[in-house]
Formats: sequence, structure tokens, C-alpha cells
Amino acid sequence: VKTIIQNRKEDGPYNSIFDFAKRIDLRAANKKAFENLALAGGFDCFSNSHRAQYFYGELEGITFLEKAIKYGAKHQENENSSQVSLFGESSEVQIDEPKLPICEEWGTIEKLGKEKEVVGVYISGHPLDDFKIELNCFTNSTLSQFNDMEKYVGRELVFGGVLTDVQHRVNKLGKGWAMFTMEDYNDSYTFRIFGEEYLKYRHFLVLNSFLCVKTVVRDGWINKTTGKKGDPRLLFNNFQLLQDVLKGSVRKLTINLDVKDLSDERVKDIYNLLSGFRDGNNSLSFSVFDGAERIKVDMLSRNFKVSVNHELLKHLETMDFNYKLN
Repeated sequence: VKTIIQNRKEDGPYNSIFDFAKRIDLRAANKKAFENLALAGGFDCFSNSHRAQYFYGELEGITFLEKAIKYGAKHQENENSSQVSLFGESSEVQIDEPKLPICEEWGTIEKLGKEKEVVGVYISGHPLDDFKIELNCFTNSTLSQFNDMEKYVGRELVFGGVLTDVQHRVNKLGKGWAMFTMEDYNDSYTFRIFGEEYLKYRHFLVLNSFLCVKTVVRDGWINKTTGKKGDPRLLFNNFQLLQDVLKGSVRKLTINLDVKDLSDERVKDIYNLLSGFRDGNNSLSFSVFDGAERIKVDMLSRNFKVSVNHELLKHLETMDFNYKLN
């Protein structure tokens, strides 16, 4: 860290991985340091490359990142051993920079997973960022609430998250059960699922799956010997992949319109937008309200149906249209 910061202060920002490798003390920042920086996104500032390229070539025995390190080491070696010529000029051997390999970029999940692996936290985003709409519209709880289930006895808790650990097990009677850990934006929680619920939903318990889970909190069992009530227990009512929630759960899209913001241009904009998604089975409704007069009129379209998907909802947000999903 010291050699990286020192060189950056003295000679300005690094402009490429090769510039970086040439300038820093390679005895202090070794191959592992280079790899961890690449995995964590430390080289993302170099716009002409992406993270997967640095590790391309592992199957051949040497990665592009290792080639860059060797390039830097050779450059430093030549600089240190350069001799002054008869004319008083330094003779410097030019070394060609290794060519950047062409390969596919890592997907968001893989990239974020590697960040957390080397740093302990997600840096450039969160795996659930693609499912904010589903989490906002179709869940009513977060994982932190399961740490105090007494408050929610008798209630249905619907939560979403990414499955970060799962262990399928068999009890003494030969019946399967599982222990699985879910993670959301702020917390994680480890659940246990048994019996028929396990048999019904075990195919959802796959590492790194994005899940929406419906549970009901029940009172704990009464101990026949002591008469004491145990901790609250969970009933699992449904598992669903988060990527299927919009398609499977949305029946109607309601667009809220403030009468003071209505204009011919605004109406034309919303019509043109919705016309591009007029190939679905979701009902469309408008809720026109006047805040000053406290009047609201709900209008359901009889013939105009739309296909509700992420693209449509992002367009609505970009155009500053408020909406509700049912």
C-alpha cells in the first residue's frame, strides 16, 4: 500500500496496468497483491480493460496479470542496469507491452462474489440490486426481523435475499432436512426446514439463488414434561425465484397522476410508452388525484393491457411517473 500511494503522490495517477507494474516496488507488492487488487476492482480505473482479462490464461499456466508483472519487473531491471553511453545518454531497451486478451466480462454475481471473497464486503454494488422492485413491492419484512420472532407470531413474513450457504442433511430416521443461510442488504439469517416443506421446496435450495420466501410465524411447541412453550417456529408457505416474481405475482399496474401535472404532452408521453408494452396480460389502471381538493378518481382500462417487466418500470421511473403494482 505504501509503495502504491508513494508513487501515485510523486508521479501522478497510474494510467494503465503496465504503468502501475513499472512504477511500484514489486518486492513489496507481489503477485498476490496484484490479484487481490484486480478482484476487488482496484484496476477498474483503467478504462481499456476489465477484471476477467487479468485472469485470462490460467489454463495455459500464466495469466495476463502475471505477464504484466513480468513486464514491470523487466522494465525495472533494465532501468537499474542501464549504462551511460559515450554520448552521456542512458541506453534504454524498449520492451513491448503484452497484448490485452479478448474475453467475456464476468457477470455481476461473479464479480461481486470475488469482491466479498477478498475484502469481506461488496464494493461496486450488491447482488440484490437487480431485484429492488421485487423487494420493494412484494416483500414485507427483512431478515433482521427473524432475530426477534416473538413480535411476529401469527403474521406472514415475506422476505427476499440471496442464498449464501446451504447444507442438505439426513436425520436418524433417514428423513431429509436442510439448513440454509439467506442474506439481504443489511443482515443474514440461518433457517432450518424439515419434513414435507423440505421435500416440497428443496429444489430451490441452490447456492447463490435469489429467492422470495413466504413464511408464517407460529407459537413454539409446548414441552409436555415442563409445560413451557418453546421458541417461535416458522412455516414455509412458498418459495419463488426473485426473477420470476414480476411475471408470477403482478396482476395490475396502477399509474398515479397528479391532476396539476397533467398536460397534453404528459398524456402523450405515457401513451407512447405504454403502447410499446401492449403485448401482455396485466391490467392497467390510472389513479388521478387532486391533492388540494382531496379528490381521487380510479380508472381501469377495459381494453388496454400491458406486459409489466423491468424495462417498463425503469422507463416509468425515468419519466418520473409514480406507480403501484398489485
